[in-house]
Amino acid sequence: MDLDSPWADTDREDHDIARKNEWSKLSSDFTNAGYREGITAGKESAIQEGFDSGFAQVGAPIGRELGMLRGIASALIDILVSLSTRSALYQPTTVSYDLMLADARDIASQLVKVRFTDIAPPDLEAEAHAREHLESLYDAEISVPEELAERREMENLEDMLAGMGTGVETKEVKRLSTDDVRRLKERLYSLCGVMGISMAALDRQRI
Repeated sequence: MDLDSPWADTDREDHDIARKNEWSKLSSDFTNAGYREGITAGKESAIQEGFDSGFAQVGAPIGRELGMLRGIASALIDILVSLSTRSALYQPTTVSYDLMLADARDIASQLVKVRFTDIAPPDLEAEAHAREHLESLYDAEISVPEELAERREMENLEDMLAGMGTGVETKEVKRLSTDDVRRLKERLYSLCGVMGISMAALDRQRI
């Protein structure tokens, strides 16, 4: 190209502008990518921190106690079945093991119907996030928010457990509250007391 051509400066200017635009675009892309990665990392950190806190302060204690209550009720049923059979065959007694067995089975059948979401304190932040997510999808294709999907999965698993372990057919009933579970626990304590079984260890756990 003729360096004395009047177009030479224009070509160089166009090249410089194109290069600056390219660098500007690359810089913007890297900035946006870094921003997205930072947001993702921040969300993951917050989610992990929230999970750790929720599990330690809410999920684990409530889940552990509910599991213990169900396990004790199931073990009590086994003991009472054995005692009831033995009493009827060999050692007639005024103690009505059959009545206690019926009570234990009723307690167990109620406990297996309890969902974690029925007795756990509401996660207000998750519920607010779910509402915002639904609102953002008002005019878009609707999908189930992650929090609601996880809750449904948990409830489905608990419904499956409700049909196992007690040998008692479960029917659709209203959801049990924390107060209902406390009353079931008191009944279980009372029944264990009649059987001479100490509940001191479980006494340290609270729902």
